[in-house]
Amino acid sequence: MIINRKQLAKAKIEKLKRGYSAYAESKEVAQLIEKELGRLNLPVFIDRTAIGYWFIPKGQGDSHRQSPPDQMESPR
Repeated sequence: MIINRKQLAKAKIEKLKRGYSAYAESKEVAQLIEKELGRLNLPVFIDRTAIGYWFIPKGQGDSHRQSPPDQMESPR
């Protein structure tokens, strides 16, 4: 299955807009998300690890919601 990285980044941005955390496995997708976050001026905490990138919404204290699986992340 081929996944369009721009579509994947867009889906993650939508989760962040709704107050959910998001995870990106690749640096390319993470960079696309960061670029769009800057354009939207959406404040998030970014946790960069050796295995991926977590984007956690700021301004909600510690009450951010875990990200539900989306269509691209659902097991089949």
